[in-house]
Amino acid sequence: MGLRVVGAGLGRTGTHSLKLALEQLLGGRCYHMMEVFGRPDDVRVWRQAADGTMPDWNEFFSDFEATVDWPAASFWQEISEANPDAIILLSTRSSPEAWWTSANETIFEITRREAPPEMAEWAAMWSAIARSRFSGDLDDSAAAIAAYERHNAEVRANAPSDRLVEWQPGDGWEPICAALDLPVPAEPFPHVNSTTDFRAMANLDAPTD
Repeated sequence: MGLRVVGAGLGRTGTHSLKLALEQLLGGRCYHMMEVFGRPDDVRVWRQAADGTMPDWNEFFSDFEATVDWPAASFWQEISEANPDAIILLSTRSSPEAWWTSANETIFEITRREAPPEMAEWAAMWSAIARSRFSGDLDDSAAAIAAYERHNAEVRANAPSDRLVEWQPGDGWEPICAALDLPVPAEPFPHVNSTTDFRAMANLDAPTD
């Protein structure tokens, strides 16, 4: 059947909450960066994609109903072309500056640290994707914000208008359910993985040597 939702929104745009919401709506799994940690063979696939060798996306995502977050968001166009019936979900923050603040205090802080040996391949994968599909200078707020804005502009310019759904944290179920022609759940939209949650999970506030 293929994917029903292709997430084009970058990390720190509510993607973990979207993962949980889409899994509830679609009754299947949603691919998120956290999936990579449980599927170590995927690291090689994403590294090759960053270098220009794409997998068979339908085979790769055969166990999933949707994608959100990095690394898939960096390949949204190729993935959406392989799944022409899927909606393209562009999640963003209230402003580029809000996105930068969140990303800088979470994801990018991790990538600045030397990766432990067991994470070396993941770090190399992420670096390759960032350089080829986003920005090679994530320590520079202006460069990262420019890359974020460029990515979103490219999605808006290239995604078919009848498939594109824009969403921000706080929009809740309605835009997604309307696009998927599904009823709106009675329960609140999930809200997880705040900056505080992420930093605690990643132990970012622990003293360093």
